[in-house]
Amino acid sequence: MMREETVFGPIYSRRLGRSLGINLLPTKGKICNFDCIYCECGWNRDGRGDIVLPTAAKVRTDLEDKLSELMLEGTRIDSITFSGDGEPTLNPEFPRIIDDTLFLRDAYCPDAKVSVLSNATRAHVPEVFAALCKVDNPILKIDAPTDALVAKINQPAPGYSVERVIDALARFDGQFVLQTMFLRSPDFDSSAPEVLLGWMDIVRRLRPREIMVYTIDRPTPQQDLEAFTVDQMRQLVQPLIDEGFSIDIKGKQ
Repeated sequence: MMREETVFGPIYSRRLGRSLGINLLPTKGKICNFDCIYCECGWNRDGRGDIVLPTAAKVRTDLEDKLSELMLEGTRIDSITFSGDGEPTLNPEFPRIIDDTLFLRDAYCPDAKVSVLSNATRAHVPEVFAALCKVDNPILKIDAPTDALVAKINQPAPGYSVERVIDALARFDGQFVLQTMFLRSPDFDSSAPEVLLGWMDIVRRLRPREIMVYTIDRPTPQQDLEAFTVDQMRQLVQPLIDEGFSIDIKGKQ
């Protein structure tokens, strides 16, 4: 499902409430350094018809227009959310766009949170890290505890390293949200002991302020994937809940 606008919505998010979306990537294409087998936007190869990134000036104008419109309508939003068709931090003007968004949020809807959904691959870049530290909800992904399993699930661009991502996330001192997809295929299972225990070890190292555990909810480009139920995921993460971690679980009932 490609986003046809730079600023879209608001839509209801099962994680963030009434959310106004910002797509920092092409409106008719997809640019990502992951090619996740579960991505609702489809495969990267199917999104190459448009490679034009919105400028910071365009994002600011479109966002201010939309926030002004919503204010006049009396429409309340809970979050301004950077998601879109791929990885938002790949936009070279990401740091400036974050500053502009925070300014406009304060002016038009000061109660709304600013959230960024990111695969965390660029969290080690100083200016990206600084920008992520400014937002209310830096929601950063680790789907698997090993490079081999990440290769199966996320199919990252060359050079990805789970350990490098962990080192980058450690610099947040727990002030971030860790997001993890639970799913299974004929090739892997997020609930397998070696996968689950490895992921739990990462959680204990990073101690994020919140963890979002979720599962597939929409059509996926790879066809043989299976979702978990909320009860199954709660049982899997119960040891972390018992240790005091805050875990938000979303999925099939």
